[in-house]
Amino acid sequence: MNVITSIIDLQKTIRRLKNNQKMIGFVPTMGYLHEGHRALLKRARKETDIVVLSIFVNPLQFGANEDLDQYPRDFDRDHKIAETEGVDILFYPSVEEMYPNELSVSIKVTKRTDVLCGMNRPGHFDGVATVLTKLFHLVQPDQAYFGKKDAQQVAVVDGLVKDFNFPLEIISVDTVREEDGLAKSSRNVYLTEQERLEAPILYKSLKMGLEMVQSGETSPERIISSIENIIHTETTGEIDYVSLLSYPELEELETVKGNYIIALAVKFSKARLIDNIIETRE
Repeated sequence: MNVITSIIDLQKTIRRLKNNQKMIGFVPTMGYLHEGHRALLKRARKETDIVVLSIFVNPLQFGANEDLDQYPRDFDRDHKIAETEGVDILFYPSVEEMYPNELSVSIKVTKRTDVLCGMNRPGHFDGVATVLTKLFHLVQPDQAYFGKKDAQQVAVVDGLVKDFNFPLEIISVDTVREEDGLAKSSRNVYLTEQERLEAPILYKSLKMGLEMVQSGETSPERIISSIENIIHTETTGEIDYVSLLSYPELEELETVKGNYIIALAVKFSKARLIDNIIETRE
């Protein structure tokens, strides 16, 4: 595995690979890799010639009340995981390497951000779009891999790629789950014993909402109300949001039709969990 910290060195390496007609799969991350990241790397390893993993904690996507310095980092552990999953190139730049000067051009995401988790994170997806624009130019991937668990990010990246005509395909990979259905997350370790028993109810409630749609229910309001009722009744968590929107546009629906997402966020004592189901109703 080739660990690269310099933009110039990465560009030279990518240029050589492109000249040799190699198909590049790219997994951008902020490190502290978990099983969800492993799933993305496995998929990229299976489908492409060269797997590029980036690890960069991007300061532009942290808000004023979010502690950048406290974001977990463990490069040695990440390095071992990357080797295990067959990564060819690990791009690990510093902040100074990625942003040597104040940016003279800014990217503003104008759609798909004022709902779900984006409601309370103004500017977050501007930072995501900015760093991905840089990384897509540097890595020049044929395919880039993202997890469906963070479905809003996938939707924003979908818009970025289409609007700016990036010559790459976005591959969204199914959420990795525990045996009881709970979406795997580094935050799960912060659940108390009782909360861990309750947490699978979130996915159960989403599946119930899906079953309502499949049984003919077309009212987003009734589906959302039923999901909220289950969460209130069967967990001690505090609902941040339950939403049913078009996907990937993330717009309100009067009736459930076409591609849609049912998404939720629930706060427990020391962990905020998110989950979603993306489906299509003809």
